[in-house]
Amino acid sequence: MHMFFRTLWHQWFVGRRGPKLGFEGVSRSRFRVWPTDLDILRHMNNGKYLSIMDVARFDLIQRNGVWQLFARERWYPVVVGQTISYRKSLNPWQRFWIESRILGFDDQAVYMEQRFVRPDAQRRPDIHARAVVRARILRRSGGVVPVAEIIEKSGADPSKLIVPDDVLAWGRSTRLPSTRIDAISVWE
Repeated sequence: MHMFFRTLWHQWFVGRRGPKLGFEGVSRSRFRVWPTDLDILRHMNNGKYLSIMDVARFDLIQRNGVWQLFARERWYPVVVGQTISYRKSLNPWQRFWIESRILGFDDQAVYMEQRFVRPDAQRRPDIHARAVVRARILRRSGGVVPVAEIIEKSGADPSKLIVPDDVLAWGRSTRLPSTRIDAISVWE
C-alpha cells in the first residue's frame, strides 16, 4: 500500500479510534507488512521502516493533541535526524505495531523513540527495530519555533520528558550547519 494511502487510513480510521494520550504517552499503531514493503530478499525493506515511522508519528501527534496545536499555531514538524537499529526481520503479511513516544527536548529539537514490535512465542512484546528521531518544529510563515514556546503552548511537563544522555550526544554529533550557513560538500 502506498504511503499516502496508509497515512490517510491512519488519519481517518485508525487514529480516530485510538485512545487519547497525554503528551508523554505511548502510541501503539498497528500495521501489516504488505508486498509493496518488501525488498528482493522478501522481508521489509530498510527504507520502508522510516516511511512507516512517519505514519506512526502522525498517529502519535493526532492522539496526544499536538496535531491540533500545530493546526492552530500553523506549525509543522520536520525530521532533522534519525537513526535506526534492526534486530529481527519483518516478513510478508506479518502484523506488527510501532510504539512511539516523545522523549523530550534539547535546545533546538524534540526527540522521539519508535519501536517496531511483534509478539514473541510467549506473547510478550518483542522489539524488532528501534529508532530515535530528532525533529524541529517550523512555522508556516517561516522560521523555527523555539523549544520554550513548544513546551509552553503544548502544556508539556519537561520534568516527565528526559532525553537520555547518549541520545543527546547523538543529536549533537549528527547536526548539520544551519541553512543560513554554507555547507559545501568537499571530500578530504
